[in-house]
Amino acid sequence: MTAYSLQNVLEITDGELHGEKNAKPIRFLSFDSRTILAGPETLFFALKGNLRDGHQYVRDAYLRGVRTFIVEDVPDDSGLTEASFIRVPDSLEALQKLATYHRNRFNYPVIGITGSNGKTIVKEWLSELMAPEYKIIRSPRSYNSQIGNPLSVWLMDEQFNLSLFEAGISRPGEMEKLEKLLHPEWGVFTHLGQAHLENFRNQRHLVQEKLQLFNRSKHFVFCSDFDELQKAVDARKAEGWNANLFRWSREDESADLFISEEERQKDGSQIKAIFNGREIEVFLPFTDDAYVEDGIHCWATMLAMGYEPGSFESRFARLAPVAMRLELKKGQHGAIVIDDSYNSDTGSLLNALDFLKQQAGNSGKRSTVILSDILQSGIPDEQLYGQVAEYLALRKVERFIGIGPKISQHQELFPLGDKAFYNSTDDFLQHLNGRNFHDEVILLKGARTFRFDLISDMLQEKVHQTVLEINMSALAHNLKVYRQKLKHDTLIMAMVKAFSYGTGSTEVARVLQFHGADYLAVAIADEGVELRREGIELPIVVMNPEEHSFDAMIENRLEPNIYRLELLKDFEAALRRNAMRNFPIHVKLDTGMKRLGFEREEHLKELVAFVQSRDTIYIRSVFSHLAVSDEPVEDKFTEQQFQRFDLLSKIITDGFDYKILKHILNSAGIERFPERQYDMVRLGIGLYGVSSFIQNELQNVATLRTTISQIRTVQAGETVGYGRKGVADKTMEIAVLPIGYADGFNRLLSNRAGHVSIKGRKAPVVGNICMDMCMVDVTGIGAQEGDRVIVFGDEVPVSEVAETLHTIPYEVLTSVGQRVKRVYFAE
Repeated sequence: MTAYSLQNVLEITDGELHGEKNAKPIRFLSFDSRTILAGPETLFFALKGNLRDGHQYVRDAYLRGVRTFIVEDVPDDSGLTEASFIRVPDSLEALQKLATYHRNRFNYPVIGITGSNGKTIVKEWLSELMAPEYKIIRSPRSYNSQIGNPLSVWLMDEQFNLSLFEAGISRPGEMEKLEKLLHPEWGVFTHLGQAHLENFRNQRHLVQEKLQLFNRSKHFVFCSDFDELQKAVDARKAEGWNANLFRWSREDESADLFISEEERQKDGSQIKAIFNGREIEVFLPFTDDAYVEDGIHCWATMLAMGYEPGSFESRFARLAPVAMRLELKKGQHGAIVIDDSYNSDTGSLLNALDFLKQQAGNSGKRSTVILSDILQSGIPDEQLYGQVAEYLALRKVERFIGIGPKISQHQELFPLGDKAFYNSTDDFLQHLNGRNFHDEVILLKGARTFRFDLISDMLQEKVHQTVLEINMSALAHNLKVYRQKLKHDTLIMAMVKAFSYGTGSTEVARVLQFHGADYLAVAIADEGVELRREGIELPIVVMNPEEHSFDAMIENRLEPNIYRLELLKDFEAALRRNAMRNFPIHVKLDTGMKRLGFEREEHLKELVAFVQSRDTIYIRSVFSHLAVSDEPVEDKFTEQQFQRFDLLSKIITDGFDYKILKHILNSAGIERFPERQYDMVRLGIGLYGVSSFIQNELQNVATLRTTISQIRTVQAGETVGYGRKGVADKTMEIAVLPIGYADGFNRLLSNRAGHVSIKGRKAPVVGNICMDMCMVDVTGIGAQEGDRVIVFGDEVPVSEVAETLHTIPYEVLTSVGQRVKRVYFAE
């Protein structure tokens, strides 16, 4: 990896140096103090964003060893005596300048990939398909933003001879900056859809902006069947754009690659085409339309680059679906399995190690990495595995297992005490005893050819095929959406009660802690104790404290919600019994909910006098709960609650000379009453992707899915299920699913009241839902045994299921049974 001196960075960024002048050379870039690898060799960029100002984390980065910083404002902190500050007008622009300089040092081709969908898949597949001829560097995962692309370009090195970078934009003007940075010689435009139109006038405007990436490109590959794209290309050509165009089409026989025939088979798709006047063909091991289109994009790109027809198409048959996500699974014997085995390269390894550290945290579980040979890296093996060993050491990985002949040949480079090496996955599995892995967080990182899915299957807890998938990236996105609606100093209390609305408390809490939530709230003390056992350090409020749990709450620093005087007195007695002083409590006011809380002024005055007279306790916050914040017709009542809250909370805050936090807004309240933020808000169902007002801004977090166990034919007049309630009015295909009301699939959805999604189509429930199974109508869908089934998620919104049941999304989410495996993943 190339190193830059402090003077190099200073000149490239046109910065002004403050502080120490003799910093170490820079090898790593960072803008997140939580993910710093080698502090002394890291350049930290203090980026200013809508939510966070990176200057707030300069000291955190310094404490992690960073000594060189790009800043817009030099910190006034006497404790940063060894730091070198390079002051610039715009930190993000400085990052892009440095990366642009680095990119321009290399003359090998860059392929730039953009589009609405399919960018990452096309990038990953091209990397695999062209590996025999090229040493390829590609952007990790979907690093395609104003920040992600500079970090991707920073990975370029003289060992490579081809780069694959994807580029995405969220608003006008961004692609021009990425064009200066990437300067792709080749351009590929993938699928054009309706996604990502939020900040653009229409689809045409978005296409025009995306095409800016190829202003200086010599070659451009695209599907001319996308009408808006073809029109935009024609307009660019009329303006003098001189790129060589390579068009593929299903409709235009004059295209460079004309798709003449597509035959969907059981195990894939046979594609025939006309190229240079002769028929050629390729087999793609997919039947999904999106994957087929992505495969054709790759085929067209390779033909445009000069690959000889017939010489490379056999490689396509070995392609596998790109797992666009990292999955977190519950392992056997207390282990946690991080499955990130869809690709293996040093760039994505760094990201995965960051995630490993986040999950291991302070839980007491040791960190383990199982890594295969890294294929087609373009780096000499000794240098490559030396880098890997360095990364493991920097992340303090405690146990390492290498699989593959090359990594095994270089095992002396790994200084870890607990390490083992195997020549193949089969060799490892023969020696694998599940009990060898316990109470640890295991990262699986392997090239596809090593079939690490077999290792994952062996290590994870064995449960049935019905799974609740939790998208942690969506959870973080939703937290960001709500944070953008708050003042910069408003705190967020995230609700993780009731098993985090059914999604899993510990895993969700780790994500919230990592992404800067200020408080967590649980329903009962046991939930909080479990979070503490798993290393969660955020302050935790117990909303329903019980006297028998007081000692456990005190031991685990769990802060009670106090809603009546007798409870306060009992808890204070427990504090005295445990010799505690200045323990925080939270006072609940009833302003109209008529549930829990103080509502009489004289009782509050008595509470104030009681707390004033004792040193065992202090009031951290005073709060109330809105009853109808999501119902505009009841806004008059909500306003009365606000007024009552102001009156009652003043009695408490006036009684003390220290700051007492106030909060009343829930998710809907944040959305509708921003002027009532006070000091903190409580974020609940919105965090999990459900809203009546800003649903279009949120992302779905939870997907309940299962698979088809069996398909059978039912003749007209025959009945299905208990009570013979399902009657076939014609010959039907019925799929049996391994999910029932014990798993949370409500029995009220029986007899076509509810449906699931299979291959993107609705499959109504037939007959009564059983305890462990149900039957659905798949007539005409072309379903097969083993097919994926969505019970609720993006295709069947949980709010839609709730509406059918005449209930609320909370109930649907929290009804998912504990025997249903939770699988956590990050995009």
